[in-house]
Amino acid sequence: MTEKDGMRRLVPGWVALLLVLSTGLPAHAQGKEWKKLNSEVMSLYRQGQYDRAVVAAKKALQVAEKAVGPHHPDVAMSLNNLAELYRAQGQYELAKPLHKRALTIREQALGPDHPLVAASLNNLAESYLAQGQDEQAGMLFKRALAVMEKTLSSDHPLIATSMNSLAMVYDSQGRYSQAEPLYQRSLAIWERTLGPDHPDVARSLNNLASLYYSQGRYAQAEPLYQRALAIWEKVLSPDHPDIAHSLNNLAALYYSQGKYVQAEPLYQRALEIGENALDPDHPDVATSLNNLAELYRAQGKGEQAEPLYQRSRAIWEKILGPDHPEVATSLNNLALLYDSQGKYEQAEPLYQRSLAIWEKALGPNHPDVATSLENRARLYRKTGKIEQAEALERRALAIRTKPH
Repeated sequence: MTEKDGMRRLVPGWVALLLVLSTGLPAHAQGKEWKKLNSEVMSLYRQGQYDRAVVAAKKALQVAEKAVGPHHPDVAMSLNNLAELYRAQGQYELAKPLHKRALTIREQALGPDHPLVAASLNNLAESYLAQGQDEQAGMLFKRALAVMEKTLSSDHPLIATSMNSLAMVYDSQGRYSQAEPLYQRSLAIWERTLGPDHPDVARSLNNLASLYYSQGRYAQAEPLYQRALAIWEKVLSPDHPDIAHSLNNLAALYYSQGKYVQAEPLYQRALEIGENALDPDHPDVATSLNNLAELYRAQGKGEQAEPLYQRSRAIWEKILGPDHPEVATSLNNLALLYDSQGKYEQAEPLYQRSLAIWEKALGPNHPDVATSLENRARLYRKTGKIEQAEALERRALAIRTKPH
């Protein structure tokens, strides 16, 4: 599999987390203003208007700090909401310190085994996961799940959130047999407790579909992607980023099956939504650019593909840093383009750099490392470097046949 879709894994439930939190501010003018601002944040998020939501969330935080002091759980709620808005925009380094402060407040005020402590652990972990820091994310997710299972009923939606999040870590590490039952359990809980058309159900459907996609189980993935898209189009505004995510994922499925005519308008619409709703340097825009470039490359439209690859790589390097797996994805895909055009001297160093990044970020036995080895081996065969090609192929085969 040569295409990498960085938006296939969606983070579930931040709106749900906002809805379950109690409001402890006194019922005077400041308390009423805080509640009104929180409602505004929720509404603007659902409309995909993140910039305006951030303004309202900052104001809500100021009101809470003035009304109850800097160490109250309601301040933690406002910190969480602002952090989640930053995370939704790919601004992870702005989100993490807010989540850490919210976590500290909740641990001190509520105790280490409170569900809201688990919610903060979960949200902080998701920022680490989005940056490819799987080990840190996994430890936080496991702690969050342990707190949830200790304090809540087995069918509580927040347990589903925590299960789904831990599954995302396993999934990103290629540990599919451990991820699948967690995705399935979280989906069953959300459907039972929230109803079949809730956004968290859509996110769960998407993530399970993406697991099947990663395994080449396309017939199982397609109806789940389609159902997720139908839910989002029903409950969200037409330009909401979650709809762009869903369009990208369904398009990626069609792309993988060679159904380019079906994939192209979905990729184009996803890119249009991302450019309208998000910052032009948002990672999701980079993913849409990459995916559309992949489609053009597959169709032999190299002149259209190359600038899209270059732009996507520039965004990922700026936002995520030069050693993030998404940067490796972009390097690998641009190398594939040069490879297909016979530009082997331009392709080889890109393959080498992408391999180094994936090995460092994901470990030496990750499927993406195998993909990189296979791509480089094909280049060596084309250029007559048979011994070097065979060595890479043997290593890739060992990864592919290793149990995950």
